[in-house]
Amino acid sequence: MEEEIHNKDNVISKEDLKEKNPLLLVLFLTVGFMLLEAAAGFFTGSLALLSDAAHMLTDVFALSLALFALWFALKPPTSAKTFGFHRTEVLAAFFNSLLLFCITVGIFVEAYKRIRNPSEVKSLEMTVVAFLGLGVNILGAYILSRVKSNNINIRGAILHVISDALGSVAALFAGLVMLKTGWYYADPIISVFISTLILRAAWELFGESIHILLEGTPKGIDLKAVESAICSHRGVLGVHDLHAWTLTQGFEALSAHLIIEDIHLSENLIKNIKNHLHDKFQISHVTLQLETRKCDSGDTSCYETKTPSIYSS
Repeated sequence: MEEEIHNKDNVISKEDLKEKNPLLLVLFLTVGFMLLEAAAGFFTGSLALLSDAAHMLTDVFALSLALFALWFALKPPTSAKTFGFHRTEVLAAFFNSLLLFCITVGIFVEAYKRIRNPSEVKSLEMTVVAFLGLGVNILGAYILSRVKSNNINIRGAILHVISDALGSVAALFAGLVMLKTGWYYADPIISVFISTLILRAAWELFGESIHILLEGTPKGIDLKAVESAICSHRGVLGVHDLHAWTLTQGFEALSAHLIIEDIHLSENLIKNIKNHLHDKFQISHVTLQLETRKCDSGDTSCYETKTPSIYSS
């Protein structure tokens, strides 16, 4: 049995826990209507409805990942998994993107077939379902918008729901066109438009998850600016072996070796540097190893480690 160890990075506030209820409510609404819309798509013969149901699947994954992030934040790290289980969220996002690519290809193939040979669609039923879908998306966006949080997962979920509302508008438009004119080309054409929205979301999800899994520098963080911020503190002579990466969305980490003048002044110096990095770059987990210069060396680039000190938070 793995030994649980305490890590303050896994502690979340009561405000974070309050995010779970609206997320769960919107998730249940989205899953329920996604299944209804998929069934309606098969019943009416509408590829646009099936495409929109697939688009809602992206919402389901976005909402699920946001909930996973909160749930994993409650799970303590163990001796075998010292950072906890945050990276599971990223793995889920990666496999989600691959699934969405497959769904998109399937929709494009079916749309091509229907453009060559249009099939009749039960336009009235399709229009009603698309209208209901738009209502569900608007309701979901409203519920999430009332959550007072800076959580990146909440903001991402809102964007997904708004994006899906556009898909519902497109499906509603196709239904009205076919209902008024009987022009059944509108169904596969709109399904291609919706599939493009899915493809864009899938590509962004794929790129972000791959970047995190490869431990790339977090988006929006310039290592040169980070180095300058660290070196701006009095007593810091230089920085090397500087690395920054993302454990999961919203959890950035950094490690570096600092060359300092006086090891005895390190406590306040390190505290100030960590506060600076947190306030300016939102880096919450910082590990710093301290080194001092050789006092008898004429080469200012030469330094040695004197009783290495490692500070982590």
